[in-house]
Amino acid sequence: MKLKFLSFVLAVVMVLAATGCRNTEPAPSESVPAPSTSAGSDAGTGTPVEPAANYKIGIITGTASQGDEEITQANKMKEKYPDLIVTATYPDNFTSETETVISNAVAMASDPDVKAIIWNQAIPGTTAAINKVRETRPDMIFIVGTPGEDPGVIGPAADLILWIDEPGCGITIPPQAAKQGAKTLIHYSFPRHMSYALIVARHENLKKYCAENDIKLVDVTTPDPTADSGITGAQQFILEDVPRQVEKYGKDTAFMCTNCGMQEPLIRKVFEEGAIYTLQCCPSPFHAFPAALNIDMAGHEADVDYIMEQISQKVAESNMQGRVSTWGVPCNMMFIDAGVEYARKILDGKTNGIVDDAVIRETIAECAGHFTEGIEMTIKTYEENGVAYDNTYMVMADFVTF
Repeated sequence: MKLKFLSFVLAVVMVLAATGCRNTEPAPSESVPAPSTSAGSDAGTGTPVEPAANYKIGIITGTASQGDEEITQANKMKEKYPDLIVTATYPDNFTSETETVISNAVAMASDPDVKAIIWNQAIPGTTAAINKVRETRPDMIFIVGTPGEDPGVIGPAADLILWIDEPGCGITIPPQAAKQGAKTLIHYSFPRHMSYALIVARHENLKKYCAENDIKLVDVTTPDPTADSGITGAQQFILEDVPRQVEKYGKDTAFMCTNCGMQEPLIRKVFEEGAIYTLQCCPSPFHAFPAALNIDMAGHEADVDYIMEQISQKVAESNMQGRVSTWGVPCNMMFIDAGVEYARKILDGKTNGIVDDAVIRETIAECAGHFTEGIEMTIKTYEENGVAYDNTYMVMADFVTF
């Protein structure tokens, strides 16, 4: 049976006052461009792009160690367009291997037939790699998803940015957790992530809206998975700390973490402890649930109906009904799908300018539907400190509670 989800309409205006404080009140989903300064390439030019005669599209992702959704979707796009797609990965320890991050992108761009590169997740170092590629390939189109660099850094470098509305999640997570029975919310992160502007904005919203929903927000610092102890050390911390937090605050404790690689042990321990799990850092029914709950995905790698049914069964078996949720669309997989399809439209001469707002929104909606029938995404562009990033699109979807 096909799952159908009600549309969800919610967005936020993220405007910085002169003091640098962020206004976190919800606002209509269609954002209004700033009257003067804007960031982004060819935004609003209305100039048709000249079709490319022969082209390839590159996809750069991480390896499967921190999350396999992106590389899985990259491989699926290669299966769909075998003569069109080329793929590459960046190193797991990207923070200390920036030169490798850059050289991998340069190597991909050395093929003159590669006219566009889709990069997800766009980890720190992506901007440097884009700038290096543009030294010899100023024509290269870059579409990036889920950046690890702030909008003011990646925004002027990339042509199009696709992003989960992280500040908006700070508004929606607390009331969802409250519906699930949460009295406490444990927020796992580390200093590197807490230096990212949008994660900080989400955290500020979490503080406000947790208070409004009578939820105690508790910040817990974890090891950085790119540090000396690696992802193994970070995961081990989660495995040991979740039981401590449940013992201290009780089972009506919701858990969230800002890192992909920690989601699997977090979900596993939440189920074992009978706690609450509201949303991943990168919302998706595929993100960490299969590995954490021992769900066999063979032949169902992008089948949302299948994974939803499997998660529902595991929730029922664990008596966790009403205490587990996610979004109904795999965002990072959808970003790669949408990135490729939009790049094809650019290179086929079917857009007005590199950033064609109507076609971008249409493409995101189409690609979300590739995964989940009837899903609707809330889409808006980003504005900060008087700058409208017309090339930066923020998306949200409704919660699905199992």
